Amino acid sequence: MNRIGYVLHVSNTKNMILKAENIPRIGDQVSNEKLKSVGIVFDVFGPTCSPYVAVKPHIQEPEQLVNHILYVVPSKDEGKKRKKR
Repeated sequence: MNRIGYVLHVSNTKNMILKAENIPRIGDQVSNEKLKSVGIVFDVFGPTCSPYVAVKPHIQEPEQLVNHILYVVPSKDEGKKRKKR
């Protein structure tokens, strides 16, 4: 489980905006400290030296997670590589 960063605020489109410590891949599952799934990575934006991550929430009230740290759950396919012909 990799730490993404903490939630700064919730945008007008109800996406959670995080200050990224580690950059996840778009589509990765995001969870809280208790390993409860809270959403998926929707976008990575901002300068390369200090990027931000937008997470599309699965929960009813994403405002409750402001100032909380979120984590990326590694996918089952991570580390597997396709063979080239």
